[in-house]
Formats: sequence, C-alpha cells, structure tokens
Amino acid sequence: MSATPEESILKLGRLRLLLALDALLMEGSVSRAAERMGIGTPAMSRLLGQIREIYGDPIFVRSSRRLIPTPFAESLRQRLRALAAEAEALLQTRDLSREKPDIDPSTWSSPPLIDAAPLTTRPGIRLEGEPLPEDFARKLAAIEKAEDPRKRLAKHVATTSVGIGQSRPLTIDEAEDAFSVILDGRADPVQVGALLSVLHYRGETAAELAGMVRAGRKHIGVPNRSVPAIDLDWPAYVSPKSRRFPWFLQAALLVARAGYRVLLHGGDGGDGTRGMLISAADAVGIPVCTSSVQAADAIAKHGIAYLPIAAMSSQLHRLLSLYGLLETRSSVNSLMPILNPFGASASIMGVVRPAYRELHRDAGALLGSRNLTVIGTSRDAAEATPFRSSNLVRLVNGKDDDLFLPAIAEPKVLPLVGMTGLEYWQAHWTGTVRDERAAKIINATAAVALLTLSGGDAAQYDKCLARAGELWMARRK
Repeated sequence: MSATPEESILKLGRLRLLLALDALLMEGSVSRAAERMGIGTPAMSRLLGQIREIYGDPIFVRSSRRLIPTPFAESLRQRLRALAAEAEALLQTRDLSREKPDIDPSTWSSPPLIDAAPLTTRPGIRLEGEPLPEDFARKLAAIEKAEDPRKRLAKHVATTSVGIGQSRPLTIDEAEDAFSVILDGRADPVQVGALLSVLHYRGETAAELAGMVRAGRKHIGVPNRSVPAIDLDWPAYVSPKSRRFPWFLQAALLVARAGYRVLLHGGDGGDGTRGMLISAADAVGIPVCTSSVQAADAIAKHGIAYLPIAAMSSQLHRLLSLYGLLETRSSVNSLMPILNPFGASASIMGVVRPAYRELHRDAGALLGSRNLTVIGTSRDAAEATPFRSSNLVRLVNGKDDDLFLPAIAEPKVLPLVGMTGLEYWQAHWTGTVRDERAAKIINATAAVALLTLSGGDAAQYDKCLARAGELWMARRK
C-alpha cells in the first residue's frame, strides 16, 4: 500500500530533522548550523525542539562556548554523518570532463569508511588536489593501535584539533587510550598541553570525561590488601588560594559517625606546604593518609580518611599542578570530582560551572554510577549553601533526578575574636564556639550526603536533615 501524501510529507520532515541534527553536531552552535543549512536561526531552534521531543533527550547542554552533545546525541553522530554524507554524494553533479579514463577500477574496491571516525566537512569549493575528509580519516584509521604510544596520542590530538569542520570529540575508548598514554608517562609534553588545551577550550563531552576517568582508575589501581567497601566518595579539590572555612569536612565526619565509610580525597597545598584541608582534617581527627593502603586501613578502623592526590598518583598530582604554569583549568580538573578511586557505591561532588553539573552526571551514568549528587558551588568541593535556592543534579538508582532546595534565612556571621581561622573552625566542632550559620551549612551538607547514600527522593530530604541535626548535637558524646 502506497504512503498517503501526509505520510510522505512526514517522512521528508523527519529526514530534515536528521540532517539538522547532523549540522548541529558538526557546528556545536544553533546559529552556525542554521547558516550551514541555509535557514534562519529561529527555524533551527524549532527543529532542535522537535528533535528533543522525538527522542525524549536534551540532545545538547549549553556551555560558555558551545553546545555540548549528550551521550545519546554522541551515539547518533556516526550514523547521522554517514547519512548526510551519502545524501550529499547522491546530489553531487557528475562532471565527466574531470574523469580520468586511466584509473584502475580495482583501486575503488576498498571497503567503505563507515567504521572510521565520523568527520565533518564545510560546504565550499575545494582546490584541485586538496585532501578530502575521507583522506584524513584514512590517515587516522591507519594508525589504529600503533606500537609507539606517542603516535597513538598524536592520532587523538589530531582527531580533536585538526580544524573546524573536520575535528570531532573523542569516543569513550579513544579518551581512555589518550589519557592512559599521558598517565603512564609516555606522552610528549607538547602533546599533553595540546590535548588538555583543546579539550578544555571546546568543552569535554560526557564520553570523553568517562574515558578519562576509566584511564585514571586503571592508573591508580586498588590497594594490594583487602579494601573495605566504601559507601561514599567525597572529592575535595579546593584551590590552595581559598580562604573559606571547609565546613564540609565536619559534615563528612558526621556522616562517618552515622556508620558510613567515607573517602575524602583532594589536594595537599599545591606548593609543598601543608594545605588547609590537611590541617583541618587533623584538627578534628580525620586520618590523613600517605598511601591508598593506609587509607583503606584507616577507613576500616575509623570509617573515614583523607587521601591527598599526591598519595594516589604523582602523575595526576603533576597534571593538576599545571594550573600554575597555564593559569587556567584543564580537563584534569574536570576528571577529579568523578574519579571515585575506590569504587564507592555513592558519590557527592561540588562543581563550579553550571554546564558541567549535568555533564558530570551524564559521565557518571556512562561509568555505571547508581547514586550521585552534584552540588553547585563556588569551589570544587561538595558543600551546601542553604541560604540560597539550589538545584541538586542527581543520579538515583541510575536514573536522572533533580531536586530543588529552597533557600532558608541566613543567620548573622560572627566576627573572629582572638583566634586564628583554624582555631575558630576547630572550636566550632568542639563546641567552644557556637556559630549558627556554620551549623546550618554543616547540617545541610550532611543531609545531602545522607540522601545520596539512601537513594531517597525529595520527600526524604527533611528526614535526612533532621538526622544530620541529631548527629550534630551528639558529636561530642
């Protein structure tokens, strides 16, 4: 039975949506994708809305510089590029005057390059003899798993940075291979800087971030002896320049006293000095460990440990230290919050940039995380700010689940009198000093951690907050 005119129009419309999605994936911008397709920006925005409705997926998350595809959109990239390339090829006019009769037909019998990395092209007139994207794809595909790790890494650098219209994000396996070369110390320094700069400037995808994490976990490994099951991973990569009180450490200690096993990991000062977090952890009895084995033992005994990044991996420590050389963040800063080196069953993290909160959740989903909470913060550590409304970006039993928390009234800030910052911070834990504002931050942070551990929904938050208050009142018993 032939299709009705209405069905034919619908099919043509869907084909247009697929070509529009291909253009969006290539350009990373609604306006540039509209220009590519020869339509207006509002029309392209409407097409993107229809695509999202059909697939039931956001398709893109917005960063400060471009649209970043979701993992689902990335999974479509190769098939869409193949479809669009075939459509363009079918519509190209055959120029008989340029055909050469002396070409051996056998040279055209090689298999198609659909399995090669999907590359994009910009429309325009090419010079005679100018290499096509397919030529570049053949070059990269020929490298494959080269013996020389620098050649493998060069392939990944070229894939991400060859230029507009030809570069593309790395797949999860490619990102894992690239960072494995870097973490194993087999990369050229120029390659390291090039890859980190390109990824950070463009904005990492969830697949790239997940691949980096897989490489990081393999690089760190696990302690040689039996590791206790870790309940909660709590990354704390605070800038050495930060002068804010780390109240989240006291919240983590409350969670440990509730019977959960908590691993804190973060920096150590960054300049050879004793960092603020290490001094604060010592002040309230959180064991500071110098190896993964020692951290495993401390958690088995005390339920909590702080593990500096230098004790986990000197290579990751050096990569993070590049901030002082480049004066900008890199993809390694995006990697650390979701590293979860001991494979804890739940994670809580603070992420500064809004677009990266959903990115970290999506990466967590790709890595098989079940319960995860991302808190929007002004520094890279999970600490609630209950005095302003906030949205928790979560995974609950492997499914997306956002939770909106309304703001509460903010108590007055007490001035420091006759104490250093560390003395005041420690005195608040012991009860010598009472700071209502600090107590509310600690209780709200502990409540979010308890909610993450329980996999509870929004209705359970108040119960977790009440439980945190009980733990706070009983901390000195």
